[in-house]
Amino acid sequence: MKTFKISLLFLFTFFLSSNIQAQKSDDPVEGYVFEEDFRISVTSVKNQYRSGTCWSFSALSFLEAELIRMGKGEFDFSEMFIVNHCYKDKADRYVRMHGNLNFTGGGAFHDVIYVLKNYGLVPEEIYKGLNYSTEKHIHGELDAVSAKFMKGVIENKNKKITPVWKDAFAGIIDSYLGKLPENFTYSGKKYTPESYADDVLGLNADNYIEISSFSHYPFYSTFILEVPDNWLWGSVYNLPLNEFTEVIDHSLKNGYTVAWAADVSHKGFSYNKGIAVIPETDVENMEGLEKAKWEKLSKSERESQIYALNSIVKEKKITQELRQESFDNYTTTDDHGMLIVGKAHDQNRNEYYIIKNSWGIGGKYEGYFYASKAFVIMQATNIMVNKESIPKEIRKKLNI
Repeated sequence: MKTFKISLLFLFTFFLSSNIQAQKSDDPVEGYVFEEDFRISVTSVKNQYRSGTCWSFSALSFLEAELIRMGKGEFDFSEMFIVNHCYKDKADRYVRMHGNLNFTGGGAFHDVIYVLKNYGLVPEEIYKGLNYSTEKHIHGELDAVSAKFMKGVIENKNKKITPVWKDAFAGIIDSYLGKLPENFTYSGKKYTPESYADDVLGLNADNYIEISSFSHYPFYSTFILEVPDNWLWGSVYNLPLNEFTEVIDHSLKNGYTVAWAADVSHKGFSYNKGIAVIPETDVENMEGLEKAKWEKLSKSERESQIYALNSIVKEKKITQELRQESFDNYTTTDDHGMLIVGKAHDQNRNEYYIIKNSWGIGGKYEGYFYASKAFVIMQATNIMVNKESIPKEIRKKLNI
Protein backbone atom coordinates (compact mmCIF):
# COMPACT_ATOMS: atom_id res chain seq x y z
CA MET A 1 0.00 0.00 0.00
CA LYS A 2 2.83 2.41 0.84
CA THR A 3 4.56 1.47 -2.42
CA PHE A 4 1.35 2.24 -4.34
CA LYS A 5 1.13 5.70 -2.81
CA ILE A 6 4.74 6.40 -3.78
CA SER A 7 3.99 5.27 -7.34
CA LEU A 8 0.97 7.57 -7.53
CA LEU A 9 3.08 10.46 -6.24
CA PHE A 10 5.74 9.68 -8.87
CA LEU A 11 3.15 9.59 -11.66
CA PHE A 12 1.56 12.83 -10.49
CA THR A 13 4.95 14.54 -10.37
CA PHE A 14 5.85 13.19 -13.83
CA PHE A 15 2.63 14.42 -15.45
CA LEU A 16 2.85 17.79 -13.69
CA SER A 17 6.44 18.22 -14.92
CA SER A 18 5.42 17.19 -18.45
CA ASN A 19 2.54 19.66 -18.40
CA ILE A 20 4.82 22.49 -17.26
CA GLN A 21 7.29 21.65 -20.04
CA ALA A 22 4.46 21.61 -22.57
CA GLN A 23 3.28 25.01 -21.36
CA LYS A 24 6.82 26.35 -21.65
CA SER A 25 7.09 25.13 -25.24
CA ASP A 26 3.83 26.92 -26.05
CA ASP A 27 4.98 30.20 -24.53
CA PRO A 28 5.59 33.06 -27.00
CA VAL A 29 9.12 33.03 -28.42
CA GLU A 30 11.25 35.72 -26.81
CA GLY A 31 12.62 38.34 -29.17
CA TYR A 32 12.06 38.68 -32.88
CA VAL A 33 11.85 35.66 -35.18
CA PHE A 34 11.87 36.42 -38.90
CA GLU A 35 10.65 34.54 -41.91
CA GLU A 36 11.66 35.91 -45.29
CA ASP A 37 9.02 36.43 -47.95
CA PHE A 38 11.55 36.96 -50.74
CA ARG A 39 15.11 38.14 -51.22
CA ILE A 40 16.52 39.61 -54.44
CA SER A 41 19.86 38.26 -55.64
CA VAL A 42 22.72 40.61 -54.79
CA THR A 43 26.50 40.48 -54.52
CA SER A 44 28.44 39.66 -51.36
CA VAL A 45 28.54 41.90 -48.28
CA LYS A 46 31.49 44.31 -48.33
CA ASN A 47 33.24 46.20 -45.54
CA GLN A 48 33.69 49.97 -45.56
CA TYR A 49 35.44 49.54 -42.19
CA ARG A 50 36.65 52.85 -40.75
CA SER A 51 35.75 55.06 -43.69
CA GLY A 52 32.76 57.32 -44.23
CA THR A 53 32.09 55.85 -47.67
CA CYS A 54 28.83 53.93 -47.13
CA TRP A 55 27.31 55.97 -49.97
CA SER A 56 29.80 54.45 -52.43
CA PHE A 57 29.42 50.90 -51.10
CA SER A 58 25.63 50.95 -51.09
CA ALA A 59 25.16 52.64 -54.47
CA LEU A 60 27.65 50.28 -56.14
CA SER A 61 25.89 47.35 -54.48
CA PHE A 62 22.71 48.70 -56.06
CA LEU A 63 24.35 48.80 -59.51
CA GLU A 64 25.79 45.31 -59.02
CA ALA A 65 22.28 44.07 -58.22
CA GLU A 66 21.00 45.82 -61.33
CA LEU A 67 23.42 43.83 -63.49
CA ILE A 68 22.33 40.56 -61.86
CA ARG A 69 18.69 41.51 -62.54
CA MET A 70 19.59 42.31 -66.16
CA GLY A 71 21.14 38.84 -66.56
CA LYS A 72 24.71 40.11 -66.97
CA GLY A 73 26.16 38.20 -64.02
CA GLU A 74 28.00 39.23 -60.87
CA PHE A 75 30.42 42.15 -60.72
CA ASP A 76 32.49 43.65 -57.93
CA PHE A 77 33.21 47.34 -58.52
CA SER A 78 35.85 49.50 -56.91
CA GLU A 79 34.35 51.78 -54.27
CA MET A 80 37.57 53.75 -53.95
CA PHE A 81 37.64 54.56 -57.67
CA ILE A 82 34.43 56.48 -56.96
CA VAL A 83 35.80 58.04 -53.78
CA ASN A 84 38.99 59.24 -55.47
CA HIS A 85 37.10 61.05 -58.23
CA CYS A 86 34.60 62.56 -55.81
CA TYR A 87 37.27 63.84 -53.45
CA LYS A 88 38.98 65.70 -56.28
CA ASP A 89 35.81 67.15 -57.79
CA LYS A 90 34.46 68.07 -54.37
CA ALA A 91 37.69 69.97 -53.69
CA ASP A 92 37.18 72.02 -56.85
CA ARG A 93 33.66 72.97 -55.75
CA TYR A 94 34.89 73.70 -52.24
CA VAL A 95 37.33 76.29 -53.60
CA ARG A 96 34.70 77.82 -55.87
CA MET A 97 32.43 78.15 -52.85
CA HIS A 98 35.20 79.89 -50.85
CA GLY A 99 35.20 77.01 -48.41
CA ASN A 100 31.46 77.26 -47.69
CA LEU A 101 30.84 73.59 -48.38
CA ASN A 102 30.96 70.49 -46.23
CA PHE A 103 34.31 68.85 -46.96
CA THR A 104 34.40 65.33 -45.51
CA GLY A 105 34.53 61.78 -46.80
CA GLY A 106 30.72 61.65 -46.94
CA GLY A 107 28.64 61.64 -50.08
CA ALA A 108 25.38 60.59 -51.71
CA PHE A 109 24.05 57.94 -54.05
CA HIS A 110 24.06 60.33 -57.00
CA ASP A 111 27.82 60.79 -56.55
CA VAL A 112 28.25 57.23 -57.83
CA ILE A 113 25.94 57.85 -60.78
CA TYR A 114 27.88 61.06 -61.48
CA VAL A 115 31.16 59.13 -61.63
CA LEU A 116 29.60 56.38 -63.76
CA LYS A 117 28.41 58.99 -66.24
CA ASN A 118 31.57 61.10 -66.33
CA TYR A 119 34.44 58.72 -65.57
CA GLY A 120 33.18 55.13 -65.89
CA LEU A 121 33.79 52.27 -63.45
CA VAL A 122 36.52 49.74 -62.76
CA PRO A 123 36.52 46.32 -61.08
CA GLU A 124 37.66 46.03 -57.46
CA GLU A 125 40.55 43.81 -58.54
CA ILE A 126 41.92 46.66 -60.66
CA TYR A 127 41.74 49.40 -58.02
CA LYS A 128 41.42 48.58 -54.32
CA GLY A 129 42.25 52.03 -53.00
CA LEU A 130 44.49 50.65 -50.26
CA ASN A 131 47.80 52.38 -50.77
CA TYR A 132 48.68 52.96 -47.12
CA SER A 133 49.71 49.55 -45.77
CA THR A 134 46.39 48.25 -44.44
CA GLU A 135 44.05 45.53 -45.64
CA LYS A 136 40.90 47.50 -44.75
CA HIS A 137 39.72 51.03 -45.40
CA ILE A 138 40.88 53.38 -42.64
CA HIS A 139 40.34 57.00 -43.62
CA GLY A 140 40.93 58.97 -40.43
CA GLU A 141 44.28 60.35 -41.53
CA LEU A 142 43.22 60.81 -45.14
CA ASP A 143 40.12 62.78 -44.13
CA ALA A 144 42.02 64.95 -41.65
CA VAL A 145 44.94 65.70 -43.97
CA SER A 146 42.77 66.49 -46.99
CA ALA A 147 40.45 68.75 -44.97
CA LYS A 148 43.40 70.67 -43.50
CA PHE A 149 44.99 71.06 -46.92
CA MET A 150 41.79 72.43 -48.45
CA LYS A 151 41.32 74.84 -45.57
CA GLY A 152 44.88 76.03 -46.15
CA VAL A 153 44.16 76.69 -49.82
CA ILE A 154 41.15 78.82 -48.96
CA GLU A 155 42.73 80.70 -46.06
CA ASN A 156 46.20 81.28 -47.53
CA LYS A 157 47.62 84.79 -47.04
CA ASN A 158 48.55 85.32 -50.67
CA LYS A 159 45.02 86.55 -51.40
CA LYS A 160 45.22 84.51 -54.57
CA ILE A 161 44.73 80.84 -55.43
CA THR A 162 47.69 79.25 -57.21
CA PRO A 163 47.20 77.23 -60.42
CA VAL A 164 48.85 74.15 -58.89
CA TRP A 165 46.73 73.43 -55.82
CA LYS A 166 44.72 70.78 -57.73
CA ASP A 167 47.87 68.86 -58.58
CA ALA A 168 49.02 69.06 -54.97
CA PHE A 169 45.65 67.85 -53.68
CA ALA A 170 45.52 65.03 -56.24
CA GLY A 171 48.93 63.98 -54.96
CA ILE A 172 47.49 63.59 -51.45
CA ILE A 173 44.51 61.55 -52.57
CA ASP A 174 46.57 59.36 -54.89
CA SER A 175 49.15 58.79 -52.16
CA TYR A 176 46.49 57.26 -49.93
CA LEU A 177 44.21 55.59 -52.45
CA GLY A 178 46.57 55.01 -55.36
CA LYS A 179 46.78 56.59 -58.79
CA LEU A 180 43.66 56.05 -60.87
CA PRO A 181 44.06 53.62 -63.78
CA GLU A 182 43.84 55.16 -67.23
CA ASN A 183 43.45 51.72 -68.82
CA PHE A 184 43.51 48.11 -67.65
CA THR A 185 43.11 44.55 -68.85
CA TYR A 186 39.97 42.65 -67.85
CA SER A 187 39.09 39.14 -69.05
CA GLY A 188 41.83 39.35 -71.65
CA LYS A 189 40.71 42.66 -73.15
CA LYS A 190 42.04 46.17 -72.66
CA TYR A 191 39.66 48.87 -71.42
CA THR A 192 39.53 52.39 -70.11
CA PRO A 193 37.15 52.98 -67.19
CA GLU A 194 34.75 54.61 -69.66
CA SER A 195 34.87 51.81 -72.24
CA TYR A 196 34.49 49.19 -69.49
CA ALA A 197 31.31 50.92 -68.28
CA ASP A 198 29.93 51.32 -71.79
CA ASP A 199 30.98 48.11 -73.53
CA VAL A 200 30.89 45.57 -70.70
CA LEU A 201 28.26 46.90 -68.33
CA GLY A 202 25.89 48.91 -70.49
CA LEU A 203 24.37 50.74 -67.51
CA ASN A 204 22.40 53.87 -68.39
CA ALA A 205 23.14 56.47 -65.72
CA ASP A 206 19.98 58.39 -66.65
CA ASN A 207 17.83 55.46 -65.47
CA TYR A 208 18.58 56.12 -61.81
CA ILE A 209 16.77 58.75 -59.79
CA GLU A 210 16.41 59.69 -56.14
CA ILE A 211 13.12 60.18 -54.33
CA SER A 212 12.23 61.69 -50.98
CA SER A 213 9.12 62.69 -49.03
CA PHE A 214 9.10 66.04 -47.25
CA SER A 215 6.40 68.68 -47.01
CA HIS A 216 8.61 71.78 -47.10
CA TYR A 217 8.52 71.49 -50.90
CA PRO A 218 5.53 70.76 -53.16
CA PHE A 219 4.85 67.11 -53.87
CA TYR A 220 5.54 65.84 -57.41
CA SER A 221 8.26 68.48 -57.83
CA THR A 222 12.05 68.21 -57.51
CA PHE A 223 14.24 69.95 -54.96
CA ILE A 224 17.85 69.96 -53.79
CA LEU A 225 17.95 67.85 -50.64
CA GLU A 226 19.37 69.96 -47.82
CA VAL A 227 21.87 67.60 -46.23
CA PRO A 228 25.52 68.50 -45.63
CA ASP A 229 26.98 65.72 -47.79
CA ASN A 230 25.05 66.79 -50.91
CA TRP A 231 28.06 68.62 -52.35
CA LEU A 232 26.84 68.00 -55.91
CA TRP A 233 23.52 69.67 -55.04
CA GLY A 234 21.69 66.68 -56.41
CA SER A 235 17.92 66.91 -56.79
CA VAL A 236 15.32 64.45 -55.54
CA TYR A 237 11.74 63.88 -56.61
CA ASN A 238 9.24 64.61 -53.84
CA LEU A 239 6.37 62.22 -53.14
CA PRO A 240 3.72 62.01 -50.41
CA LEU A 241 4.66 59.40 -47.83
CA ASN A 242 2.14 56.79 -48.99
CA GLU A 243 3.49 56.92 -52.55
CA PHE A 244 7.08 57.02 -51.34
CA THR A 245 6.36 53.74 -49.56
CA GLU A 246 4.54 52.39 -52.61
CA VAL A 247 7.64 52.97 -54.77
CA ILE A 248 9.77 50.91 -52.37
CA ASP A 249 7.29 48.03 -52.26
CA HIS A 250 6.60 48.05 -55.99
CA SER A 251 10.30 48.07 -56.82
CA LEU A 252 11.07 45.13 -54.56
CA LYS A 253 8.05 43.16 -55.74
CA ASN A 254 9.29 43.49 -59.32
CA GLY A 255 12.85 42.41 -58.58
CA TYR A 256 14.54 45.82 -58.20
CA THR A 257 16.61 46.64 -55.14
CA VAL A 258 16.33 50.05 -53.49
CA ALA A 259 19.26 52.14 -52.24
CA TRP A 260 18.24 53.58 -48.87
CA ALA A 261 19.82 56.65 -47.25
CA ALA A 262 18.76 56.81 -43.61
CA ASP A 263 19.59 57.67 -40.03
CA VAL A 264 20.55 54.60 -37.99
CA SER A 265 21.38 56.50 -34.81
CA HIS A 266 17.87 55.80 -33.49
CA LYS A 267 17.78 53.69 -30.31
CA GLY A 268 15.48 51.24 -32.07
CA PHE A 269 18.38 50.03 -34.22
CA SER A 270 20.42 47.16 -32.77
CA TYR A 271 23.33 45.96 -34.89
CA ASN A 272 23.99 42.95 -32.65
CA LYS A 273 20.36 41.82 -32.71
CA GLY A 274 19.93 42.61 -36.39
CA ILE A 275 16.76 44.60 -35.87
CA ALA A 276 15.58 48.17 -36.47
CA VAL A 277 12.19 49.36 -35.19
CA ILE A 278 10.48 52.57 -34.03
CA PRO A 279 8.85 51.63 -30.71
CA GLU A 280 5.88 53.56 -29.42
CA THR A 281 7.10 55.05 -26.14
CA ASP A 282 4.30 57.58 -25.52
CA VAL A 283 1.81 56.01 -23.10
CA GLU A 284 -0.98 58.29 -24.31
CA ASN A 285 -0.74 56.65 -27.73
CA MET A 286 -1.16 53.14 -26.28
CA GLU A 287 -4.38 51.30 -25.52
CA GLY A 288 -5.77 48.64 -23.19
CA LEU A 289 -3.40 46.14 -21.63
CA GLU A 290 -0.44 47.65 -23.48
CA LYS A 291 -1.11 51.01 -21.86
CA ALA A 292 -1.65 49.48 -18.42
CA LYS A 293 1.61 47.56 -18.74
CA TRP A 294 3.78 50.62 -19.31
CA GLU A 295 2.06 53.49 -17.51
CA LYS A 296 3.15 52.09 -14.13
CA LEU A 297 6.79 52.72 -15.07
CA SER A 298 8.75 55.94 -15.29
CA LYS A 299 9.74 57.16 -18.76
CA SER A 300 13.35 56.01 -18.32
CA GLU A 301 12.27 52.58 -17.01
CA ARG A 302 9.79 52.23 -19.85
CA GLU A 303 12.30 53.11 -22.56
CA SER A 304 14.97 50.89 -21.02
CA GLN A 305 12.69 47.87 -21.24
CA ILE A 306 11.22 48.71 -24.64
CA TYR A 307 14.58 49.35 -26.31
CA ALA A 308 16.01 46.11 -24.93
CA LEU A 309 14.01 44.58 -27.83
CA ASN A 310 13.59 41.30 -25.96
CA SER A 311 10.05 40.99 -27.26
CA ILE A 312 8.03 42.43 -30.12
CA VAL A 313 7.04 46.01 -29.34
CA LYS A 314 4.22 48.13 -30.63
CA GLU A 315 5.55 50.66 -33.14
CA LYS A 316 4.83 54.31 -33.61
CA LYS A 317 2.48 55.30 -36.42
CA ILE A 318 4.59 57.22 -38.93
CA THR A 319 3.00 60.28 -40.52
CA GLN A 320 4.14 62.91 -42.97
CA GLU A 321 4.14 65.45 -40.15
CA LEU A 322 6.27 63.26 -37.90
CA ARG A 323 8.84 62.72 -40.67
CA GLN A 324 9.01 66.43 -41.37
CA GLU A 325 9.42 67.35 -37.72
CA SER A 326 12.22 64.82 -37.30
CA PHE A 327 14.06 66.13 -40.37
CA ASP A 328 13.60 69.77 -39.36
CA ASN A 329 14.96 69.29 -35.84
CA TYR A 330 17.96 67.20 -37.01
CA THR A 331 16.69 63.99 -35.41
CA THR A 332 16.74 62.37 -38.84
CA THR A 333 20.02 63.15 -40.56
CA ASP A 334 21.87 61.89 -43.62
CA ASP A 335 23.61 59.20 -41.62
CA HIS A 336 24.15 55.96 -43.55
CA GLY A 337 23.60 54.40 -46.98
CA MET A 338 22.35 50.80 -47.33
CA LEU A 339 20.50 48.54 -49.76
CA ILE A 340 16.98 47.13 -49.39
CA VAL A 341 16.96 43.66 -50.93
CA GLY A 342 13.71 41.99 -49.90
CA LYS A 343 10.85 41.62 -47.43
CA ALA A 344 10.17 39.50 -44.36
CA HIS A 345 7.76 39.22 -41.44
CA ASP A 346 8.02 38.39 -37.75
CA GLN A 347 6.03 35.81 -35.78
CA ASN A 348 3.18 38.35 -35.43
CA ARG A 349 3.08 38.92 -39.21
CA ASN A 350 4.49 42.45 -38.96
CA GLU A 351 6.28 43.61 -42.13
CA TYR A 352 10.04 44.16 -42.41
CA TYR A 353 12.55 44.99 -45.10
CA ILE A 354 15.75 42.99 -45.51
CA ILE A 355 18.70 45.39 -45.41
CA LYS A 356 22.16 44.74 -46.80
CA ASN A 357 24.79 46.68 -44.87
CA SER A 358 28.46 47.44 -45.58
CA TRP A 359 29.99 46.71 -42.18
CA GLY A 360 31.38 43.31 -43.13
CA ILE A 361 30.09 39.85 -42.23
CA GLY A 362 29.03 40.74 -38.70
CA GLY A 363 26.01 41.02 -36.47
CA LYS A 364 23.35 38.37 -35.98
CA TYR A 365 22.53 37.98 -39.68
CA GLU A 366 26.02 38.12 -41.25
CA GLY A 367 25.96 41.64 -42.63
CA TYR A 368 22.19 41.98 -43.00
CA PHE A 369 19.46 43.18 -40.67
CA TYR A 370 15.68 43.49 -40.62
CA ALA A 371 14.13 46.96 -40.52
CA SER A 372 10.45 47.47 -39.89
CA LYS A 373 8.38 49.41 -42.38
CA ALA A 374 8.00 52.14 -39.75
CA PHE A 375 11.78 52.41 -39.34
CA VAL A 376 12.48 52.52 -43.07
CA ILE A 377 10.02 55.29 -43.90
CA MET A 378 10.64 57.29 -40.72
CA GLN A 379 14.43 57.29 -40.88
CA ALA A 380 14.85 57.66 -44.65
CA THR A 381 16.23 60.87 -46.07
CA ASN A 382 15.89 59.54 -49.61
CA ILE A 383 16.05 56.44 -51.80
CA MET A 384 17.53 55.69 -55.22
CA VAL A 385 15.66 53.49 -57.67
CA ASN A 386 15.58 52.55 -61.31
CA LYS A 387 12.85 54.78 -62.69
CA GLU A 388 11.46 51.76 -64.56
CA SER A 389 10.58 50.24 -61.17
CA ILE A 390 8.20 53.09 -60.23
CA PRO A 391 4.45 52.45 -60.69
CA LYS A 392 3.19 53.99 -63.94
CA GLU A 393 0.66 56.24 -62.21
CA ILE A 394 3.36 57.76 -60.01
CA ARG A 395 5.76 58.14 -62.93
CA LYS A 396 3.09 60.08 -64.74
CA LYS A 397 2.65 62.41 -61.77
CA LEU A 398 6.42 62.97 -61.67
CA ASN A 399 6.54 63.49 -65.44
CA ILE A 400 9.26 60.86 -65.97
